Amino acid sequence: MLAIIDYGSGNMRSIERAVRHVGADYQITIDPAVIATADGIVLPGVGAARDTMTGLLSRDLTGPVREAIASGRPFLGVCMGLQALFTDSEEDGGTDCLDLYPGTIRRFPDGLHIPHMGWNQVTPRRDVPILEGIAPGTNFYFVHSYCAGPADADFCGASTEYGVEFLSVLHDGNIFGTQFHPEKSGRPGLRIYANFARLCGESVDPDAV
Repeated sequence: MLAIIDYGSGNMRSIERAVRHVGADYQITIDPAVIATADGIVLPGVGAARDTMTGLLSRDLTGPVREAIASGRPFLGVCMGLQALFTDSEEDGGTDCLDLYPGTIRRFPDGLHIPHMGWNQVTPRRDVPILEGIAPGTNFYFVHSYCAGPADADFCGASTEYGVEFLSVLHDGNIFGTQFHPEKSGRPGLRIYANFARLCGESVDPDAV
């Protein structure tokens, strides 16, 4: 069973539909006991860093998220769910995040159209299990004004260019994150959820992707 963490994120239902479409078993939850026993954990996220961290803190979810990641079970953070893994963010005048990875989430440079919205290429930097079966350079759907770096970090699984090269897929053992929204990215995005579900031991519908 996959635990989709419900801390008030606006894209939770879209992720739920994608996970259901690929045939994975899941539960939407804020219950630490459910998170602690799930085969895999999905942390959604849209909007601002402060709203995300406030949602997690107000529901006492930061501890369960850290413990789930430390347990070695597969974890997937989506958009703000990826950014929340870093030390902090420049957004909202500065926001402390989970500090599981070093670095500050920074706003795109001046002169670019912000937010970075729409389709853009994702270029793998090494083998990443959730990208299995997806061609290098495939387009995924982005909506964000802040990004993670550096793209040459050991935990950077794939990168994307928009004025700067930024980390668009995080991969570190059992931990994955996507800056883009797989649930809004058509069949390649569904394949990411199917690949993640398989890593969690789920049987998925082969016709769904």
